Amino acid sequence: MSWKPDRKLKKAIYKQIAEYIEKGIADGTFPLDKPLPSERYLAKEFNINRSTVVAAFDELESNGLIQRKRGSGTTISKDIWGITRKRIPSWNRYIEAGSILPNLPITQKIRNEMIDQKLINLASGELSKDLFPLASLREITSTRSFIGSLGYDHPQGNEILRQTITNHVRDFRRIETNSSSILITSGAQQALHLVVQCLLKPGDAIALEDPSYHYNLPIFKSAGVKTYSLPVDKDGMNPDDLVSLHKKHRIRMIFLNPIFQNPTGALLQKHRRKAILDISSKLGIPVIEDDPYSLTAFTREEVSTLKSMDQNGNVLYISSLSKIVASGLRIGWIIGPSQVIERLSDAKQQIDFGHSSFTQWIANDFLNSKEFQLHIDELVVKLEKRRNQIVNSLRFYLKDQVEFQIPQGGIHIWCKINKNYHENQLLEESIKRGIIYVPGSTIGSKKGYVRFTFARESEESINEGIKRFAAALNAISN
Repeated sequence: MSWKPDRKLKKAIYKQIAEYIEKGIADGTFPLDKPLPSERYLAKEFNINRSTVVAAFDELESNGLIQRKRGSGTTISKDIWGITRKRIPSWNRYIEAGSILPNLPITQKIRNEMIDQKLINLASGELSKDLFPLASLREITSTRSFIGSLGYDHPQGNEILRQTITNHVRDFRRIETNSSSILITSGAQQALHLVVQCLLKPGDAIALEDPSYHYNLPIFKSAGVKTYSLPVDKDGMNPDDLVSLHKKHRIRMIFLNPIFQNPTGALLQKHRRKAILDISSKLGIPVIEDDPYSLTAFTREEVSTLKSMDQNGNVLYISSLSKIVASGLRIGWIIGPSQVIERLSDAKQQIDFGHSSFTQWIANDFLNSKEFQLHIDELVVKLEKRRNQIVNSLRFYLKDQVEFQIPQGGIHIWCKINKNYHENQLLEESIKRGIIYVPGSTIGSKKGYVRFTFARESEESINEGIKRFAAALNAISN
């Protein structure tokens, strides 16, 4: 038997064997009138455990391709073409063939673990329920009449909401735009998907901050684009690095989270923001600005977005209500040149025929109300207290075992662990002790870091969570 499973492939050995036999059945390598090689023979031939061959045969049997009988061995199903028996599709092969790649296994594990309400959650990038403006949203839904349409709305989103967002970004973010230059999306995540799918093609080179939440998104690999890193320091990414990258790789697009960046919390300094816009204008490279946190500055000072400084229309601006109001509303938006917005809205309509009228109505009324500013003021106060708590807890329980920059806004703190440790082992030990967080390698190219999010838990739980993390770190280091 000349074929052998490839141990270098990421695909499991048993799956490779199952696919090889299935292909052999189809092309006649394994005749219908003869038994298949035995489990023992294949295990010896491939130098693997017999249990691996058993798993491959189990999959083939579940798909109706083989029959196993004691004393007679394993044979190809006489009803393989489905004359008297229905065959089950080989769903695993379909799953693996999809064009949208799955999340990283460790990311899937973290999300599955977060379902456990007993864990102290310092991983999820959303607000806790007590930070939602529930009273205001309930007042809108219970006392105000729904005035939207129950049919399909405008492809770019409800006209009234888009005009409200026009006023909102002018008053709160100093961005001048109009409703025709806005597309309503299902949060910032959908906005990013639309940009990547509609404005880039396979092989295009893009620049991402390192570390960055974007690093964790499979959308770039799914689209076949090449990603190149822009290191982030305490003042954000360095514009000189962008120039160097472009010379080497002809960068087609830049993705930035410049204000209280996820995960570092860094604020891109104003002179660097100006330099990036100059480079963008000089080289004709569009900038995608992802801005979830600019309204959460703990100094209460206004922070200029790249879009508010953009004089040439080089910035596509993405924001949402997910990180400052409620993630469940699924209200986000893109602001950009009208022809780009039309292209993105056409793609969005193909996907979902437009956004929900009800959530657009709720978002519109809340943004228009005086309660919005009151909510933001209260939110910033509470987030700052939680930020202070996690800083104090890190200093108390971990001392010189950890280094970090204190964020001046946002909801994340990025920590360098000054110990040698195995990343997966630390995560497993932490989960056992009832605390979950995000390992640094999932959102950056370097190991030895972790991201804690302080918006999901109370100050008391934050303190207990860091205490448990410190215990887990010391347990695996001993």
